[in-house]
Amino acid sequence: MPDSARTTTGFDLDAYLDRIGWEGERPAADADTLRGMQLAHMRAVPFENLDALAGTAPSLELADLTAKLVRGRRRGGYCYEHNTLFAAALEALGFRVTRLTARVVVGADRFEDRPRTHMALLVEIPGAPRPYLADVGFGAVGSLLEPVPLTADTEFHDAGRRHRLVRVPHRGPLEMWVLEAYRQASTGGWEAQYAFTLEPFEPSDYEMINWHIATNPRSPFSRRPYIQRLTPDRHLLLDGDRVIETRDDGTVTERKLTDDAEARRVLGADFGIDVPEGLTLLG
Repeated sequence: MPDSARTTTGFDLDAYLDRIGWEGERPAADADTLRGMQLAHMRAVPFENLDALAGTAPSLELADLTAKLVRGRRRGGYCYEHNTLFAAALEALGFRVTRLTARVVVGADRFEDRPRTHMALLVEIPGAPRPYLADVGFGAVGSLLEPVPLTADTEFHDAGRRHRLVRVPHRGPLEMWVLEAYRQASTGGWEAQYAFTLEPFEPSDYEMINWHIATNPRSPFSRRPYIQRLTPDRHLLLDGDRVIETRDDGTVTERKLTDDAEARRVLGADFGIDVPEGLTLLG
């Protein structure tokens, strides 16, 4: 049985397409569809870690992801949830998807000091000469808005952002790729986002990583709210008690929230998220 058949059995593709606001004809397995679906997903479904903040590792079962991220409407998730759901949608359309893990290296002096905790996707398009790096779950202002071909040293403009992939030397037998974002406002140039090899990972691998990130008391996702929302003209981030807005022109504004009540109001109005009852956001 093909991988896609095993992965997408029972998956409600129509409900997913409705959730991301897909309009027009049913999408096909081509580059335009891949670009359009990634951008639509990122603008429709917020990034959030409320389950981890509550001390629970979120389920990565497709039925549970559909209930939470698709039919729930007022919730989101973090990388394992987003990219597991996105991979299922792509496979249902006929794309071939390899699930990868990456080291988040923003601000790192040595890539090896960061564990592999991020999930990304390598997507093969029928008839295309090379696969694409796709990712709807990177919770950062340097995230890809559209997938990019797996090509080194080429600058890509994805929905207004600038990215490139480079290869760097490392000790392993596989090539190490690094996604870089151009961040003129903060670094004055190219900033490494995450590093990855092309080794495929399985659902059991993500179950372990997901549990670790959600429940380890040293994990940033288990200690403070980290929530983002993307619109056509801005990136909105709640990090702890700070709300940071980054406009497409690079303008950054920041304000501090005073208490839980204000945080709940902001998440409801600006992020489109309903906070579960009883969850403390600002400790």
